[in-house]
Amino acid sequence: MNIYRQKLLNAVLFFAKRIRRLNTTKLAKLLYNLDFKHFQQTGYPSIGLLYYAYKQGPLPIDFWKELVSEQPHEDLSDLINIIEEHFDDGSEGFERRIIAKPKTQFDDSLFTPREMDILNELVEVYKDYDAVMYSEASHELGSPWDKTRKSKGDNELIDYMLAIDDKAEVSMDDALEGLKEYFSLLYNFRIEPVK
Repeated sequence: MNIYRQKLLNAVLFFAKRIRRLNTTKLAKLLYNLDFKHFQQTGYPSIGLLYYAYKQGPLPIDFWKELVSEQPHEDLSDLINIIEEHFDDGSEGFERRIIAKPKTQFDDSLFTPREMDILNELVEVYKDYDAVMYSEASHELGSPWDKTRKSKGDNELIDYMLAIDDKAEVSMDDALEGLKEYFSLLYNFRIEPVK
């Protein structure tokens, strides 16, 4: 298993053990925040999922498909249970809740101290958020998700470079170089977080 897949699975486990009523929608937004905050600080995403600007928020579509499939990869199903829950608001909608299996252990050795700080910050900020609060947080005006929807429309790929603004800790040039290096590495070694 490649390092990015291991980090993805452990990030899921980290959130599943610490976020109240974690579901697939909340998880997508947490992973987005982890990747984009880390990119804004270093010029490299933490896990490197590709996120799309769906109306409901940023969505790592390839990983999302795995989460909602009838048979997720064995490495994922070894860590968590995914339970379908129907909304009790009279609609016919449902969500998939994510529950960490009791004996699974989070491997913090896969993450840098900076990544651990971001993971802990995200849990502290979002641990008690409900679905509406999550949506509001991920739909922030001027966010990469918002900029993508305004410039390209719905369901389009969110460019990591949109995270580089006046709050970024890296320059535009350094971030662009880091992103090129990151995706060259993935391409050359044929590795992906979702495989």
